Amino acid sequence: METEHVEGKSAGNGILASGRQTMSDSAKPTLESNDAYPSVEELIAKARAPVKREYLRQSGTRVLANTVVMTEETMAKLREEEGDDAEMMPSGNSIPKTSVEKKSKRQQRRDRKEARSNKSVENLCGSVAKTGDVNACRFGTSCHFNHDLAAYLAQKPPDIPGQCPFLGGDIRCPYGYACRYVGTHPKTSSADLEGQLSKAETRDKNGPLSSIQELNNLNKGFQKLLWKNAVTFPKADAQLGALGLLGKAKKIVMKISANGSEKDTKQSAPMDPAPEMSLVESLGNEIKEGIKPVSPTDLVLNNLDVELLATPVEKISKRIRTETETTEFGDDGHEIFGFRENGDEERTNREIEDDKDWKSMANEVTLPLREKKLIDFRGKLYLAPLTTVGNLPFRRVCKKLGADITCGEMAMCTNLLQGQASEWALLRRHAEEDMFGVQICGAHPDTVARAAELIERECQVDFIDLNLGCPIDLVVNKGAGSSLLTKPARLEQIVRATAAAIDTPLTLKVRMGYFEGRNCAHSLIPRMARWGASAVTVHGRTRQQRYSKAADWDYVQQCVREVPDDLQLVGNGDIFSYTEYGKHIQACGSKLATCMIARGALVKPWIFTEIKEQRHWDITAEERLNILRDYVAFGLKHWGSDTKGVETTRHFLLEWLSYAHRYIPVGLLEVIPQQLNWRPPNYFGRNDLETLMASDSAADWVRLTELVLGPPPSNFTFSPKHKSNAYDKAENG
Repeated sequence: METEHVEGKSAGNGILASGRQTMSDSAKPTLESNDAYPSVEELIAKARAPVKREYLRQSGTRVLANTVVMTEETMAKLREEEGDDAEMMPSGNSIPKTSVEKKSKRQQRRDRKEARSNKSVENLCGSVAKTGDVNACRFGTSCHFNHDLAAYLAQKPPDIPGQCPFLGGDIRCPYGYACRYVGTHPKTSSADLEGQLSKAETRDKNGPLSSIQELNNLNKGFQKLLWKNAVTFPKADAQLGALGLLGKAKKIVMKISANGSEKDTKQSAPMDPAPEMSLVESLGNEIKEGIKPVSPTDLVLNNLDVELLATPVEKISKRIRTETETTEFGDDGHEIFGFRENGDEERTNREIEDDKDWKSMANEVTLPLREKKLIDFRGKLYLAPLTTVGNLPFRRVCKKLGADITCGEMAMCTNLLQGQASEWALLRRHAEEDMFGVQICGAHPDTVARAAELIERECQVDFIDLNLGCPIDLVVNKGAGSSLLTKPARLEQIVRATAAAIDTPLTLKVRMGYFEGRNCAHSLIPRMARWGASAVTVHGRTRQQRYSKAADWDYVQQCVREVPDDLQLVGNGDIFSYTEYGKHIQACGSKLATCMIARGALVKPWIFTEIKEQRHWDITAEERLNILRDYVAFGLKHWGSDTKGVETTRHFLLEWLSYAHRYIPVGLLEVIPQQLNWRPPNYFGRNDLETLMASDSAADWVRLTELVLGPPPSNFTFSPKHKSNAYDKAENG
């Protein structure tokens, strides 16, 4: 991929680009030289991007007045279908005025069920699609899917231009005749086809395609155990018990399990608030009568002493932690979090001995914190976990462009413990991601610690990141995310229990604080190292501020001064060029391990290349289109190359384009580099494709996807899930 350096001299807050770019024929200047226009300094002061005047257009004119991207055949078809009830797109193409009403998830499930019951022509059986043999399905006539291959091919949309993404690999395309690139498949005999298919790793019954290079796939059998609440968590429960955070009923069963075997199936099942004695007797009777259920993990209480069950259990020690939203101060003026200094005075000797027993059990299960594995982020480029857009294909794009550390999207602990496939999909990892972590979010010590133990046991990850900065109302109202910054006692419980239950490094991501003007991260960070955290990322904004103002890097520097030597600190906020990255690294000193890059990567993922090569890349529209093609290739391998996979890839590509359109090419700016909070004006690009990529219209984003994925279905609609503009109101998140 060819690149070019941008030469220039310092001017104002950036670099004044030397030379002027020539205009394309379609982008004509719309401002006369004598028109009143603010100076560059005035524009920057108002957070408006200083685009060169010859590229600006008048307000109210269409950006794509001379651009035709859709084929004439597609345009004619749309006009024929819509007739007079169509309006003109910015390019002259027609789209319906009214969009199709979006159905509820319940109605969509009903439609799918009805389609299966009617054996809809569109729902071709997977076995028939792979082999082309109507007798290949082992369910025969009882199969819920269609076996009429000829009828399916008659209604199937035309192939997408290009080659099947599975060509050239070790496996044959697992979608067969359902693939939207079936015309490019090699012609082979039935014997060769069966041999190649036997080597392919095909999709599960209800899951997405599992490529041979993708890791952390949820096993269907294990998912059923999670559904039945039949999975045990010995490490997490031992630590929760040592900290006094395990429920009474679960604590009793865990004690019995410790005397008999490693695990017990009852410990994770919901229990009625009955007296301890009746619970123990009930468990003993089940074992005596032989009706005790066998553990799904093949760990049965074989050596359990039944007489032990009849021994009365002393009252479980009460929790000595208090959960407050206010900060307490000691005599020396330092803030006090967590344990009460005088807590032991209120406890009996028996309760103290009881806690000592639990602590000894916990020490046998896990290693001391000082012996935990460490992770080194120093000098590495860190792609932040990004909701919706930070999926596996996007991470692969960033990895190709220079990212060193990648992290999956935020996953809710309760959903992981319930075995939700959509949540487990966020933990997927590609073999190319050599340093990969997952981010989890939860409100209670038991759910977070158990989810972390589950991830460590079932997935291949290099670190687990706990989100303590999520500003979304849905998360905050449940007591998770940034709301934990107002509850330092519970935050300490969560971090201590989780860090002690796993050997994988635990990292934390926090904001400056919850309320504007009441920052607390600098007082919490020194304690986080003692709690067991290996690294902390500080986002230079509060939850109340969200993204409405620039990140406060002065406060990040304050946190750097407070960080202990055994804790790595990562800065985060508004990094959009290699000059900003270098400035923050230099200002914070050696104690700042690296900087996390979030929205900057969404707008221009080649920022990792710019940082490593120390230059401003004036990337062309064609090079940007090639990056979109890479994303599509990765997406089709991840979500599938059939019709469903193509439309899923299109949807997530559109979510990305809702951010990417904000990029302003370097050659069009009076001052470089572009700042993340600059408002882009209405402007023309240097060619029609660059103009199309600058459009803020969702209809134009859909037209961009046509260049790489072909036309969408006739009833296709799209609405961005997130607000992408940094200068939007705070409530937009």
